[in-house]
Amino acid sequence: MTDLLWDDVSPLFDPDLMGSLPDVRVPDASVEDWQAVLDLVVEKGWRYQYSEGGRVLPVPRAEAVLSRSEHAECPDLRVWPTADVLAIFRFRSDDEVDFDVDLRELQGQDRLDVFCGFLREIGRRLGKPVLMDPEGDSGHPVLGFDVQADGVVLLAAPWTRGPAGP
Repeated sequence: MTDLLWDDVSPLFDPDLMGSLPDVRVPDASVEDWQAVLDLVVEKGWRYQYSEGGRVLPVPRAEAVLSRSEHAECPDLRVWPTADVLAIFRFRSDDEVDFDVDLRELQGQDRLDVFCGFLREIGRRLGKPVLMDPEGDSGHPVLGFDVQADGVVLLAAPWTRGPAGP
């Protein structure tokens, strides 16, 4: 299933324009939403690796991860929906599920379809939008999973670098 066409959105996947690691997030989340994401990763059979302070560990319950000391290092969960696409979840807060993807891994229609499918799976499971913002520009999503549309949609017009209009 194709949500977006590469030719229509390729500027949004240009690391020089967007930064190489855009922020992907589910706002207004909860500990239960985090747990649902952890459960989804296992159910889908995606390869994953959980680590704290560089040590690889079994994945704990979301409640345990999110109740760690404020001075503890932020754990991460690396998830590979396919062998060549990686999403890194960061357990920064319980009210927003957030993760990074590397735009250099998301070039072309096939990889875009994998990424859209990944966002769609998370959005459907949580019944919430999954938004992608340019790196370091949270709050200005350019695309995301839309619950009503049941798919990934463009939220901002792609642009190209160059001189302004005539």
